[in-house]
Amino acid sequence: MATAAEEPPGLQGQTGNLNGSRKNASAEGPSASTSQALKKIGHRGIDPTGETTYKKTTSSALKGAIQLGITHTIGSLSQKPERDVLLQDFEVVESIFFPCEGSNLTPAHHYGDFRFKTYAPMAFRYFREMFGIRPDDYMYSLCNESPIELSNSGASGSLFYVSRDDEYIIKTVQHKEAEFLQKLLPGYFMNLNQNKRTLLPKFYGLYCVQSAGKNIRIAVMNNLLPSAVRMHLKYDLKGSTYKRRASAKEREKAVPTYKDLDFIQDMPEGLSLDADKYNALCKTLQRDCLLLQSFKIMDYSLLVGIHNVDLACQEQANEEAGAGAKGQVQKALYSTAIEAIQAEVGHMGSMETEDRTGGIPARNSKGERLLVYIGIIDILQSYRLAKRLEHSWKALVHDGDTVSVHRPGFYAERFQKFMCNTVFRRNAFMLAGRPDLLPDTIPQRNPVASTVETAISSLGSPRFLPASRLQPNTRGESSNKQNEEDSTPKG
Repeated sequence: MATAAEEPPGLQGQTGNLNGSRKNASAEGPSASTSQALKKIGHRGIDPTGETTYKKTTSSALKGAIQLGITHTIGSLSQKPERDVLLQDFEVVESIFFPCEGSNLTPAHHYGDFRFKTYAPMAFRYFREMFGIRPDDYMYSLCNESPIELSNSGASGSLFYVSRDDEYIIKTVQHKEAEFLQKLLPGYFMNLNQNKRTLLPKFYGLYCVQSAGKNIRIAVMNNLLPSAVRMHLKYDLKGSTYKRRASAKEREKAVPTYKDLDFIQDMPEGLSLDADKYNALCKTLQRDCLLLQSFKIMDYSLLVGIHNVDLACQEQANEEAGAGAKGQVQKALYSTAIEAIQAEVGHMGSMETEDRTGGIPARNSKGERLLVYIGIIDILQSYRLAKRLEHSWKALVHDGDTVSVHRPGFYAERFQKFMCNTVFRRNAFMLAGRPDLLPDTIPQRNPVASTVETAISSLGSPRFLPASRLQPNTRGESSNKQNEEDSTPKG
């Protein structure tokens, strides 16, 4: 999504199985069990009528205020001339008051008096233009119909909504997160100018609704997991092993969000990618982690949604899986996983889902065809004093290198290593145990040349080794270069 972006089991994480997970707050209230689960989680609660509340503001009133505010701010922006983004644009905050009875600038409504603030409107307009999002499309997606509340939004206490066209995620953020994002904007702007293809969240807007003396800050970002594609598995991965296993309560959900230890147990051989996609993915992760490290950001995750193409066919779920090929195509540029890693869209037989939803073609250890949807989430965590104290405390009772909270440099290195060595592999399963599939010669590849050569040599077939590693041939078939290398006496 997008985050897209920022809650390990939340944000994009909850859009993977929206069939049955979504809840429209303006329709039926949650069940008794859901009500009990949501009652005391952060600022999120349940009012006597059964409707979700956030800071004592009902979800329906919050959605209405968001739609009115975004409609106004997009309309006012359209009257401003196009120009370059200036440094002071990142610090601008525009505010408009919406009384119930209406005013010369605002319509009448029944959501209660509120004030709507828009942070850095010119900068975010530039971001949206950069991703090919037109103002009318943005406003239509968010304001034409009421967004759908995600009832399964994790343990953060935030509220999550997805637009009806499945394009955007709206998430309530805490004061410190919104403040950190504001400070991040100039660097975020510079990075997007240098490289639009990234697995980082795409932020399209930052707003605040002031109601009943409370500030409710919201961020709009890309939706990572398309609801038209069923996610058979979903993981929130950090590269940490300390308490990184899904809870019993999480496992009871229709599509649980598993964690690192679960992935290692379920998929010890990882996900196999074509060489070009694997290289592109690792390069993108390296670039994104370097940026996050420069901002002293840590504790982020890689959200991984897995759609099993073969399993979907076996389950005769053509209505569900086929919807991906006929559903809404995402409008924003570089918003899909395959675009983010700068790879070409792959093909899997007659299935065309990946062509339209942007999944990365992969295979598991059984050789089953998969579509993988990924994105980095939860990036609004800086390595401040509180996080340093948290790491120090955890290091006293556990191995300090395995806990999730860590200094940014070490965290980035561990994150990349786990993703590129454990989660994703280069054609590992197409070749494992199948020497007949190996090419006659395998080109040397830094940094994995030694690993590949060791694996091939274990097959007992010298003809698969690179020429530089061949032993002298008793038949005299070695090249001149090989003879020169082997000319020195050997014990």
